[in-house]
Amino acid sequence: MVVSRDKTPSAQETFTQMAQAAGLRSRVLVTIGLLVLVRLGIYLPIPGINRAAFSQIVQNNQFFSFLDYFSGNGFSALGIFALGILPFINASIIMQLLTAALPSLERLQKDEGEAGRRKISQITRYVALGWAILQSTGFALFVNSAPNVAFNPGPVFIAQMILALTAGSMFVMWVSELITERGIGNGASLLIFLSIVSVLPDSLSKTIDFAQGGGSLGGVILLVAVFLLMIVGIVVVQEGSRRIPIVYARRQVGRRMYREQTSYLPLRLNQGGVMPIIFASSVLILPGAIATNFAQNETVVRLAGYLSPSGPTPWAYVTFQLVLIVFFSYFYSSLVLNPVDLSQNLKKMGSSIPGIRPGKATTEYIERILNRLTLLGAVFLGAISVIPTAVESATKVTTFQGLGATSLLILVGVAIDTAKQIQTYVISQRYEGMVKE
Repeated sequence: MVVSRDKTPSAQETFTQMAQAAGLRSRVLVTIGLLVLVRLGIYLPIPGINRAAFSQIVQNNQFFSFLDYFSGNGFSALGIFALGILPFINASIIMQLLTAALPSLERLQKDEGEAGRRKISQITRYVALGWAILQSTGFALFVNSAPNVAFNPGPVFIAQMILALTAGSMFVMWVSELITERGIGNGASLLIFLSIVSVLPDSLSKTIDFAQGGGSLGGVILLVAVFLLMIVGIVVVQEGSRRIPIVYARRQVGRRMYREQTSYLPLRLNQGGVMPIIFASSVLILPGAIATNFAQNETVVRLAGYLSPSGPTPWAYVTFQLVLIVFFSYFYSSLVLNPVDLSQNLKKMGSSIPGIRPGKATTEYIERILNRLTLLGAVFLGAISVIPTAVESATKVTTFQGLGATSLLILVGVAIDTAKQIQTYVISQRYEGMVKE
């Protein structure tokens, strides 16, 4: 196959390389095999539990339904992989916050190079272990006390369940790192992607039954059209960036003088990706979780109802959600990109922004642009977080309930990142072929 080395790989070339190139083919097969292994592990049961009774409890609880959706129905199935990759995701978020707050961790990440990053990864694993034990303990205590769920409740049952869930979560974490190292794409992201995709066939089946059972066909078509438009919008925003022009000063290397060179500094429109919505969703489900644990307290249950999408004041829930998304967008953007560090790095490289003095003026200029981009990204995230719920309420089609902004962002973002990594391998194979020729 004759291709240009500057041309983006076509679909035909990509699939050809996936079939013929041994390195890329083995990575794809390893990824698929490990994903199938994790999916099968969801259905390995924890003994001594009435799953039908617990599944009914999950359907009636907003907090458990949220966890069940992101585990691909593994939470309601009560398999050994019920916690899935969530403890590792929570540990990664905690470490990101601690790295920004603790100077010792920040120095470890910035100044120690690869050794420092390995150390932080090791600390993240320990945090994930502690978080898995904490979640497993709370989960086991709840199942032990729930009526008609545990066949033989007691300390032995609690200990067995904690051990099984923690071991399953650590195995899933190891598989995710194995996919990242020897497969294609980011392992943790692909596992969440798999969990969301595994729920879609059931949602589609319910939607077809709803339409055939006398439901509004126009409402179903409108809802699907809105989802497709949201996917297009997510792709545009995820790939969108503001390019700030940069000029590299003339420099002399030996007797040779290099003239000024121009480039650009790309600032993404949505710096935080899906993280602001995940943070906001985590805060929003806390009232429901607290109300579940304090069901006998009428005051707590009433207050939690005001922050529920199905409560008496849904506008309060939407307003609080939008405020949280804007807040976490700015917060996470400050963690991802520091204008002061960026300005100092430009100065060290002998580059500058045309018309802007190096130093403080450059920092203020980048910070001003970053604040505007973050606001636009936050408005976009707020819009796509509200639109699915609004359309479902208007059309009365609730079969896709759970497939909201967070799920769509994860699906689109992971698909784009994985496709780009596959294209990178294809381009590397292309250059290897040119060298051999």
